[in-house]
Amino acid sequence: MSNNASAKVNAEIEIRGVSKIFQNTDKEVVALRDINLSIPAGQFVCLLGPSGCGKSTLLNAIAGFALPSAGSIVAHGETVRQPGPERGMVFQEYALFPWMTVEENIAFGLHIKGLSKADITMRVAQLLSMLGLADFKQRYPKDLSGGMRQRVAIARILALDSPIMLMDEPFGALDALTRRNLQDELLRIWGELKKTIIFVTHSIEEAIYLADRIVVMTYRPGTVKRDLLIDLPHPRDPASAEFNALKRELGMLVMEEQQRHHDDEIKMAAVD
Repeated sequence: MSNNASAKVNAEIEIRGVSKIFQNTDKEVVALRDINLSIPAGQFVCLLGPSGCGKSTLLNAIAGFALPSAGSIVAHGETVRQPGPERGMVFQEYALFPWMTVEENIAFGLHIKGLSKADITMRVAQLLSMLGLADFKQRYPKDLSGGMRQRVAIARILALDSPIMLMDEPFGALDALTRRNLQDELLRIWGELKKTIIFVTHSIEEAIYLADRIVVMTYRPGTVKRDLLIDLPHPRDPASAEFNALKRELGMLVMEEQQRHHDDEIKMAAVD
């Protein structure tokens, strides 16, 4: 049902000895310590763990938004030193241009790349159809539901044809039904386009439903607590015995780190 992940061939993303230290006014905070991961092309990886374990910090480092304090990250054959078009980022907050229509938001990156008007029109039409947005192409973000806005955000990244998709709790603010619909949509897109996806979540069920590999991170400093390959076939049934056995296994791992977080807060309160 699950086993240790150890693939190191044809790595699309290679994370070697990555640490990240933030300097506050009165102390250093070690957010990540000695992270080592090798992620093959086309793999769907979920980073799982409680708040404060460094999931988003690691994702931002892969994206090039925050350079590591030590170690290196190689993505798509290049050392990551800044954001790049081969790494598309989808945020929880949608990050759409409010003054642009759905169609214009999706086309924005294609204009920057210098594609012809005909190519842009064709690519945008394909994505509007793929994500069920054709009837909403002239709407503005304020006129869309949260789920529709996130579809637009995903379409905008897909428009650039980035081989790597980085997703920071993209469905975290959505209701349960919309969340499941978008999870299924993402799995369909992943199956068709074979992107490499790194997906941050604190939801154990979401991680098992989506990923073929789950990396459980420890509470600060963030390290790799467990690295599991998930061999359940898609579509996955959250009511199945196999799914729930995994949910119990991962639940215990995450709760251990949640307890460490709780104990740490008690110690800090006692010092204050």
